[in-house]
Amino acid sequence: MVKPLSSPAFLFPGQGSQYPWMALDLFEAGGTEVKKLFTLASLVMGQDMKMLLEQADAQTLQRTDIAQVALTLANLAAAAFLREHGCVPQTVAGFSLGEYAALETAGVISSGDCFSLVKIRGKAMQDAVDSRESEDAPGMAAVIGLSPEKVEALVAEWTGAGLTELYCANFNSPRQTVIAGTAEALRKAAERFKEAGARRFIPLKVAGPFHSPLIAQAAELFGPALEAVHFNDPLIPLYSNVSGKAVSSGNEAKALALQHITSPVRWTVEEQAITTAGTIDGVLETGPGTVLRGLWKESGSPLPCYAAGTVADSAALPLFNT
Repeated sequence: MVKPLSSPAFLFPGQGSQYPWMALDLFEAGGTEVKKLFTLASLVMGQDMKMLLEQADAQTLQRTDIAQVALTLANLAAAAFLREHGCVPQTVAGFSLGEYAALETAGVISSGDCFSLVKIRGKAMQDAVDSRESEDAPGMAAVIGLSPEKVEALVAEWTGAGLTELYCANFNSPRQTVIAGTAEALRKAAERFKEAGARRFIPLKVAGPFHSPLIAQAAELFGPALEAVHFNDPLIPLYSNVSGKAVSSGNEAKALALQHITSPVRWTVEEQAITTAGTIDGVLETGPGTVLRGLWKESGSPLPCYAAGTVADSAALPLFNT
């Protein structure tokens, strides 16, 4: 029998996990808190989010300026549904965009400010991507089969030797690192990584070179909106993509939120820090999909990770079966 969780961490997925009709089961089965989130997100977006999720196709939901609010709504709705059933997080973290749901859940920002920030952030990032649209626009690729430390060292070595505009963007797992770069830099890097022993080099179908200096324009556009929002000190442990460590204050959280756009996601470091803190007995992927479950398994953590993004997922959780 699976041991029930008593002190779970909520991990919120990032952009790319969204899909049509996500979170609508939570709306139908959830209580007042879930429905309030849909209402609030609709007010911020200026459109009915329930209707959007019912009608939008996958391509529409891929747009950064739509996906960021829609996915944040799905993440927060999943968290609210869990809380309505007595499941309260003891620690929170989010992958990339998912960090905003973690900020809200930790009490650092309000739900309204969370939706407002991700709306502005999504538009800023979409504008930065649109300004560079071309066949040679910057992009991202996954390097499979090399350690994060090896990939980071190779990028630093090649940059020092003149291969500029190539950056580590996401340290996903011990065997998968995502890099960002110009089209030319990625073409050159593909052969070099294979020569260095990478099993695969996979160009990703993403809107832009996120979590790298190549999207610095978005940080410049987002900065004033971020500065206007008050950030409280975290009420529960909150971990940062930028540092991989627990955030100590609201001021630190705000500073990291700006760096977050152009800094790599140090997810492997974050997973290790959450595991070794010794304050939780398992983690829940609180939002759409199962990407974080896979990455958690690859991390080697002895703590279990369960899907918790749908009503059916929640009903199957060990903490619901005590």
